[in-house]
Amino acid sequence: MKYIVFLAALFLFISCESETQDEKSSYPTHYESSDGMETATYQQTIDYYITLARDFPEINIHTIGKTDSGYPLHTVTFNPDGDFNYENIRKEKSIILINNGIHPGESDGIDATMMLYRDLATKKLAMPKNTVLVTIPIYNIGGSLNRNSTTRANQNGPLEYGFRGNARNYDLNRDFIKMDTQNAQTFAQIFHMVKPDVFIDNHVSNGADYQYTLTHLFTQHNKLGGEMGEYLHDTLMPSLENSLAEKEWDITPYVNVFNTPPEMGFSQFMDHPRYSTGYTTLWSTLGLMVETHMLKPYKQRVEGTYDLMQSLIEVVEVEHKNIKVLRKKTLENNLDLSEYYFNWQVDTTQSSILKFKGYEAEQFTSEVTGLPRLKYNRDKPFTKETVYQDYFYPLDTVEVPDAYIVKRSWKKVIERLDANKIQYSPIKKDTALSVEAYKIRNYDTRNAPYEGHYLHSNTQVDKGIKKVHFREGDLLVPTRQPGIRYLMETLEPQGADSFFNWNFFDTVLQRKEGFSPYVFEDVALEMLQKDSLLLREFEAKKEAELNFANNWYAQLNWIFERSEHFEEAYLTYPIFRIAKNIDASGLLSN
Repeated sequence: MKYIVFLAALFLFISCESETQDEKSSYPTHYESSDGMETATYQQTIDYYITLARDFPEINIHTIGKTDSGYPLHTVTFNPDGDFNYENIRKEKSIILINNGIHPGESDGIDATMMLYRDLATKKLAMPKNTVLVTIPIYNIGGSLNRNSTTRANQNGPLEYGFRGNARNYDLNRDFIKMDTQNAQTFAQIFHMVKPDVFIDNHVSNGADYQYTLTHLFTQHNKLGGEMGEYLHDTLMPSLENSLAEKEWDITPYVNVFNTPPEMGFSQFMDHPRYSTGYTTLWSTLGLMVETHMLKPYKQRVEGTYDLMQSLIEVVEVEHKNIKVLRKKTLENNLDLSEYYFNWQVDTTQSSILKFKGYEAEQFTSEVTGLPRLKYNRDKPFTKETVYQDYFYPLDTVEVPDAYIVKRSWKKVIERLDANKIQYSPIKKDTALSVEAYKIRNYDTRNAPYEGHYLHSNTQVDKGIKKVHFREGDLLVPTRQPGIRYLMETLEPQGADSFFNWNFFDTVLQRKEGFSPYVFEDVALEMLQKDSLLLREFEAKKEAELNFANNWYAQLNWIFERSEHFEEAYLTYPIFRIAKNIDASGLLSN
């Protein structure tokens, strides 16, 4: 009898121990515990990674920087070697940086990455030998804390989720260049600390309906340029697609259409540097956004995101030497760029053909508006050849200078240069230099606010040589450095996401001094009497423009703008260029 009791107790002990071990090896996420219906909260996510880091030497969690929410960002690193020094890691291995929750309502990546780390640590998945993962568990913490069930009006789960805007209602995927938020400032700190070879940002799409759960948005390959762009387009992208096909996942490029059936053709999304992949590829990091389809069930979307990240690891494992060699070569070649390209447009002479899997689009009369409405019929799936315009060309080309000079008064610019590890040196003494200077000729401005700004666009400039007095402490910023593309995108005013277009220099667009017409009349007359060329130009303008001829103030103002009294700062772009191989270039060797 005692023997039977002993066996029963032993069996109970073994069963309980086995159950505990099974539970420990599985480490269920909140998403899994809810049967794929819910996403983890911010605190649940961080607590989960803390548990993994405590129990597995391959995982490290690190608190870094600030966000607008008041909570810090975290990085979680997975390295089978247990070495979390990025300088050591990048000598031999490739690094993938995964960003999650930039739009916390699009939470697929948050849950998928937790499971991915767990499955790698518990060896459910084979540990990568050549690849290290770094993730930001939830980038938009303020938005994650602002949970609701309604703001993703068209999305199929989860039950609750975060909000797109951050704690100050910024869309963080428009802030990587302008850096209005503490989130973006800390992201720059993380990015330049990690120096990833590949970057992936997990999202959920909106727009048209179609059969795919997964779509990808790689950084635009022509804009990336050179061998790196070719590699992205011809090797990395198809390798990822093929790996997913082996897992029985269809994937297509991000369907960049709204209120138009995709099979009519669509173009690649242009990721300017305001966006995460547009920013990271300025340092030749291969960039990819995942866009799962909003109408697919949440569980299906999370599983697709998980498998996509697993496939990306598999591709990088195979390609890691090629990627590292190519990045090194590209970064070195960038140092000697002579020209830089801006304002990319769709190249209508080239395109790709997709075998696109969609649904028949039908037109009905809306019961709400009484007007035609679009609806996709899921009972009528199709596969059709669809034109995909994924080739772009630049409208504008700019010669790369040897250096820029930034006057020390422009603190917001200098803060962003510092955040992005841009190298510069102060001018040692007051000096006058002949430099290239821009005059703002024209620009458009949005009529409505956009991410805290009235953004400029279509900026046009005139360039000339000008003698400028610089003071001790003004900054000489050489272009021959790893951040050369960042400098070109931000300091050339015609760039789509230049500091000028983001309103950093709007004070130069307003005149500070004027004239009293009744006094200046005499000065204007004297100017016209002494300058026959000015007089002829003045008379010709009056003959050509009736409004000008009938507006006495416009005529006086036109003359005033050509007088010695007109302020030099007005419309003068306050960042100056040292062209290659001119006298001022000698400062770079001092």
